Amino acid sequence: MVVQQPRANGGSATTSPYAIPIPERPPTSWTQKFKALLFVIVFDFGLLWVNGSQFVFLLPLRFVPIPWAKRLYDDGIRMTKGWFGCLLILMCQWFAPTRIHITFEKEGLGKFTEEEIEQIIVKDKSGNFKSLNLPRKFVLIANHQIYADWWYAWCLLYYVGEGVHRHIFITLKKSLQWVPVAGWGMQFFRFIFLSRSWAADRAHLAKSLADLGKEAEKEDRPLCFVLYPEGTLVSQNTRPISKKFADKMGISDMKHQLLPRSTGLHYSLRSLAPRIPDLHLLDMTVNYPGIPPMGYGQSYYTLRSIFMDGVAPPVINVHLRLFRVVDDVPIGKSIAPKTGAVADIPEAEKDVFDLWLRTLWQEKDEWMEAFFEKKATAHAATVEIPLKLRR
Repeated sequence: MVVQQPRANGGSATTSPYAIPIPERPPTSWTQKFKALLFVIVFDFGLLWVNGSQFVFLLPLRFVPIPWAKRLYDDGIRMTKGWFGCLLILMCQWFAPTRIHITFEKEGLGKFTEEEIEQIIVKDKSGNFKSLNLPRKFVLIANHQIYADWWYAWCLLYYVGEGVHRHIFITLKKSLQWVPVAGWGMQFFRFIFLSRSWAADRAHLAKSLADLGKEAEKEDRPLCFVLYPEGTLVSQNTRPISKKFADKMGISDMKHQLLPRSTGLHYSLRSLAPRIPDLHLLDMTVNYPGIPPMGYGQSYYTLRSIFMDGVAPPVINVHLRLFRVVDDVPIGKSIAPKTGAVADIPEAEKDVFDLWLRTLWQEKDEWMEAFFEKKATAHAATVEIPLKLRR
């Protein structure tokens, strides 16, 4: 569907719905409303199936004091987490088709060589895209534009290796853990719930990540911890706060993002690095078509507008950088490997890491600027992934 927008000279210009702010779009058709109803039914049924399986088949195993029962429980939880990831893909495939267009950094921080890119992009015998051969244990960070960011990030991880989407961990507001069905499922998934008070959260975050890191290394299985350093979306309310802080600190503000908060990421990397010697940091810069420069993503894409109104981004542009934490990221001295306690980070190490993260975010901002100016084509090595299940 396209919309005819009037021109000043009396003519009209064709504008795609995703490029029009949501309040200005025409009403949805009855056909689309029927599709929206189907989406609610299918998605809710999928959530109930996943959560019901956890309660009926897996929860009883937690009370069996035998080692094999715990292993079976953990394997089952990872399986249901994989089901949830597949459900997200299926919702895109059936109700909001799109694709992910990936480019790789070749010049700045976290750059790839041509040989590395060739090894990362795995194709089948017919030459079609199969998967991304990225490290199995990593922290994923990204800019945060819309609430659907986490949805699409989880979908992308379905294509990493044999399915890292079964090994994802994220942080959430503590109030969400008791939301019926969804909150219960997130507790089963061992997501980390925080109260938004750093004094109260830092020890809990460090211990949770330390335990996850030790288990992943001991059992030699993947681990992906997802974190958005900006902490919130770019919006009319948050952009002035970022600008005010930048002016106070005497530093440059971002044009298309918010200034990143380094504390949570710093502690997370210091908690995981001692337990996972080959830990990596995967950085994504995400851009959605239709959002103008200095625009606000939620004015163009919401979960409702994507899946209920049927106006999905035609493509999701993702730019990747990769760092080996022990060599490429200045996290300073790590905490003691045998304890989950958190040591205070010296101010000098905080400042170094904060500067490094700001520099990374500045390069991301410059990439987004080049994208808006249609100059981001220098990164020629690309791969395009249709969001659909393998089978």
